[in-house]
Amino acid sequence: MNTISIISFILATGSVAFFTYHIVSRMKRSDNAAEEYFTGGRALAWPVVAGSLLLTNLSTEQLVGLNGAVFGDKVLVGIAWEALAAFAMIAMALVFLPQFIANGFTTTPEFLEKRFDKTTRAMVSGLFLFGYITVLLPVVLYTGSLALIGIFDLNLPLWFIVTMIGIFGSAYAIFGGLKSVAVSDTINGIGLLIAGLAIPFLALVALGDGSFFTGLGELAKNNPEYLTVMTQTNMDNKVVSVPWPTLFTGMMFIQVFYWSTNQVIVQRAMAAKSLAEGQKGVLFASAMKLVGPIMLCLPGIIALHLSDLDIQKQDQVYGAIVRYVLPDWSLGLFAAVLMGSILSSFNSALNSASTLFSLQFYKGYINKYASGEEIVATGKKFGIALAITSIFITPLLDQMQSIFEYLQKVNGLYSVPIIGIFLLGITTKHIPALAAKNGMIIGIAFYAFFTFINIKNVPQFFADGDGDLHWLHGYFISFIASVFTMLIIGYLKPKTSEEIAISDERGPAPVDMTPWAYAKTSSLAIMSTTVLIYIGLTVLSG
Repeated sequence: MNTISIISFILATGSVAFFTYHIVSRMKRSDNAAEEYFTGGRALAWPVVAGSLLLTNLSTEQLVGLNGAVFGDKVLVGIAWEALAAFAMIAMALVFLPQFIANGFTTTPEFLEKRFDKTTRAMVSGLFLFGYITVLLPVVLYTGSLALIGIFDLNLPLWFIVTMIGIFGSAYAIFGGLKSVAVSDTINGIGLLIAGLAIPFLALVALGDGSFFTGLGELAKNNPEYLTVMTQTNMDNKVVSVPWPTLFTGMMFIQVFYWSTNQVIVQRAMAAKSLAEGQKGVLFASAMKLVGPIMLCLPGIIALHLSDLDIQKQDQVYGAIVRYVLPDWSLGLFAAVLMGSILSSFNSALNSASTLFSLQFYKGYINKYASGEEIVATGKKFGIALAITSIFITPLLDQMQSIFEYLQKVNGLYSVPIIGIFLLGITTKHIPALAAKNGMIIGIAFYAFFTFINIKNVPQFFADGDGDLHWLHGYFISFIASVFTMLIIGYLKPKTSEEIAISDERGPAPVDMTPWAYAKTSSLAIMSTTVLIYIGLTVLSG
């Protein structure tokens, strides 16, 4: 990286910190230290909610992992991760968010304590923390480091880059709280949107020998089958990572889990200053997910057409294509934008993990009479310990073939039972806490079987590339087993009328609960656009 790149990187990164500090210092502050630190004083407007949602999700594990998966598949089936996310976010805005905000929850598991009992909340909080420690935080650090090393050809060991990102990412989350995380996310999000869209644009210009439209024409003219969005196998007769039958089984439920119950995501929407602001933010982010494939999938497709790229492993695709199309003078700015996305996902996960530990375990069991200041101090200490643990775990991921598939597979281990409990908790009233606990155990056991043992030699309609049952179908079966278990127990031993009445008790909402007038209209427009995108690409791919 040359001197100009280094200077531009420092200036851009410093500017984000400067503007974040000044914006946060002018925002309304809560008198409650814990509420201020963990929910930003419930003062977030819809642009900040939308920006933080997008950038918390959009980071190098998406840029690196999904582009790599598309490149390996040689088809565009990976678009489903973005398209179905838009549907799941609509469910969050219309169904889940009103429940969470009306009760003044700070964490999503709080809903489970109110609906079931304290033990259920503790078990789910523990599962969330397990996922953040073993999957989310290490994957963000690993893919971020991999992208920086690949793009800038850094001759530095992986552990050194991981440590630097971990230290910088911890600073926002540990010392600034949710407000600093959300505001910096929004600022970085603008830069990432511009830079992220520039990469496929410049790649198409390179593919078209200087002409964007010629490059675009190449995609439709040469190997248009690369643009296939719904298929079982690719042109090499290899089963793709997201076969079309999985769209109607596990894929939809894993999206609902992530966007409607996952603390890292939902915490941003729960911090909105009103229900309408939260819904606007979530639905704007949902609409932007339809733009996501241009950044997260298209570079991988373009890379298939660029024969002079040197790619040894599919997770190296994004770094290779960025280095191929960007001029040297711009690398520093892109590094700053990329660093912002890495820090965003890392500090968001740290903040959410600290929130869960402090409010669930420290306040709930260790020190029930802790003051707001003590809770915040504990959260900061836990965040530091978690950051250090993640830094040590991260280098172990270097042995994985596809980091994106690893991320999704291991997520299922704890998300299967969680989504089942939340869905029945919201849609029914008679399911008891006993059912939730047993459903959780059954869901984990089933998913562990399908992930680590599995069913061999299944029909191709249900198979992955090795002939085993595809893990997304395994996810769906595990979900059904978990829900069925809960329904049976609920039928045999339902909650009493008194218990249901206690669960239905609700105090005054902390913010205005008037829904956004155009929420349903916007949702319909987003769903219609998604269907049209699929139809258009299907026609284009022949």
